[in-house]
Amino acid sequence: MKKTYVLDTNVLLYSPGAINTFENNDVVIPEVVLEELDNFKKHKGELGANARMAARIIEELREKGKLTKGVELPGGGKLFVEMNNFDTEMPPTWDKNKADNRILQVCKGLKENDKNVRLITKDIFERIKADIVDVEVEDFYEKFVPQYDEQYTGRMEIYVNSEDIKGFYEKKYMDIKGLMAYSEEERTYYTPKLEKNQFLLIHSKENNKQTALGRFDGEKIVSLKYKDLNIMGISPKNIGQKFMLECLCTSADKAPLVIVKGPAGTAKTLFSIAAGLYKIMEEESGEYRRMLICRPNVTMDEEIGYLPGTEQEKIAPFMRPIYDNLEILVDSDEKERYKNEGDLEDKVQELFDRRIITTEAVAYLRGRSIVKNWVIIDEAQNLTPKQVKSIVTRVGEGTKLILIGDPEQIDQPFLDSRSNGLCYASEKMKGSHLCYQITLKYDECERSYLSYEAAQRL
Repeated sequence: MKKTYVLDTNVLLYSPGAINTFENNDVVIPEVVLEELDNFKKHKGELGANARMAARIIEELREKGKLTKGVELPGGGKLFVEMNNFDTEMPPTWDKNKADNRILQVCKGLKENDKNVRLITKDIFERIKADIVDVEVEDFYEKFVPQYDEQYTGRMEIYVNSEDIKGFYEKKYMDIKGLMAYSEEERTYYTPKLEKNQFLLIHSKENNKQTALGRFDGEKIVSLKYKDLNIMGISPKNIGQKFMLECLCTSADKAPLVIVKGPAGTAKTLFSIAAGLYKIMEEESGEYRRMLICRPNVTMDEEIGYLPGTEQEKIAPFMRPIYDNLEILVDSDEKERYKNEGDLEDKVQELFDRRIITTEAVAYLRGRSIVKNWVIIDEAQNLTPKQVKSIVTRVGEGTKLILIGDPEQIDQPFLDSRSNGLCYASEKMKGSHLCYQITLKYDECERSYLSYEAAQRL
């Protein structure tokens, strides 16, 4: 049966092209949605850009016919702008002038006129209210991304014969023929499908204590080159960090994009900064000119302009977590590090004064071509898929881009573990020969015992 999808404003602000994604079904935009889009059109951030894009898409369709009577969509359905259903009965305590309630009224009215209605909204409260008035409702995802626990992790445990592991240590590679994985649900072994650049924890079938670490290069399993490297006084303490170090230390020619997901305390930011400083300051190969660090929670629009001071002074409060990690890296002596706060601050500030490290708001990356830089996007789970695409396409020759974040700590409205840019990039870049990625586990938290406990319990 043909469906009628009613779009909320937040769907079009998240993805203007959503209008054209419902195949041969009808799409309805209540007139109040147009009013809300109009309120956003002068916004200088991404919301404004998306509002203007949605307006252009609707305008192109308007030129083909009367929107109130229905205009053909590319997929075979029709787009309607709904102006009716003001008499449809709603709960008496609900404010009739509120946009969300008007959208729900349209849905209820269409349903009472025998339409197979689905409200599409990214607003959780509106989904709850839709259920109250018996309107079917769905979230919207621009591109399909699985639930978080089903997403690609960049790692797998496999089982081989003891002789294969012995040969792997001798030859530094292993053929994939005969390897097996184990399913906890089915309680049986199976032949796994490996993705290119997937990291592997290799177990012996005969001896649980006999293991090895490797990476599938698309043809065979190869040994890791950097898993035990000490960078800026820190070394990996667990398997996940060994995999992460391999991602980071592989040259930009082979791995220009690195994606690291995982819970707080797994040292994602610390290792990303440490590897960059190691490459720039200690190797002195000239591979990278400087380190550029950005955080999406630095405001994305013109509001930052109202803050006093230089650009660096404006964004400094948002970069405090970066400074915390740098304090650890510039002085590896934990007992002496904080005895002289002035010296410690001077050491950190020198990295910025010499422009070894620079920081920017993510919005300022637009339109740039970034060459031979070590670029870290911290808290990338707060990006939208569109923002991630915009950032990745800024990467020039010789630049290494590292996206890091925790998909369970999202601060942006209308983003979740499926719709955020970090997870979107992870799924879409799965199997790319230019992308290394790894998801760290809760038991790989090294910040403190409390951090590990809280990450699991809270």
